[in-house]
Amino acid sequence: MPKQAVVPDDFTKPYYDACNQGKLVIQNCKSCNILQHPPAPACRECNASDMEWKEVSGRGTIYEYGVIHDCPVASLQADQPFNVAVIMLDEDQGIQMYSHLPGVPADEVPVGSKVEVIFEETPNGQKVPEWKVVN
Repeated sequence: MPKQAVVPDDFTKPYYDACNQGKLVIQNCKSCNILQHPPAPACRECNASDMEWKEVSGRGTIYEYGVIHDCPVASLQADQPFNVAVIMLDEDQGIQMYSHLPGVPADEVPVGSKVEVIFEETPNGQKVPEWKVVN
């Protein structure tokens, strides 16, 4: 599936730089040690702005999914229908990420299965996280 080109800004650059190195990082609050994703300027728990990027395991579980049949994004329309799965990270702080689950046919998503992160390159060379089912 072709990906949309991602252009990191100053705020997201550390996240996407880590992706280019094959690492998954999530924002972590230095004050209360809570992970959060998507990133934000302040902690969702204590409102502190003392945030850092912390490498996580890159493993998770498929929580739920949907199938996209009518995507408004032109570069993704050729691959319709496609999956969008909700991945719960193993770090167990309620962190969710989304994936097209490369290689998994639409409507055949094995909910509850274990997954691990992979990094796919977008048209502009930026890598982004996706997830693959592992046995």
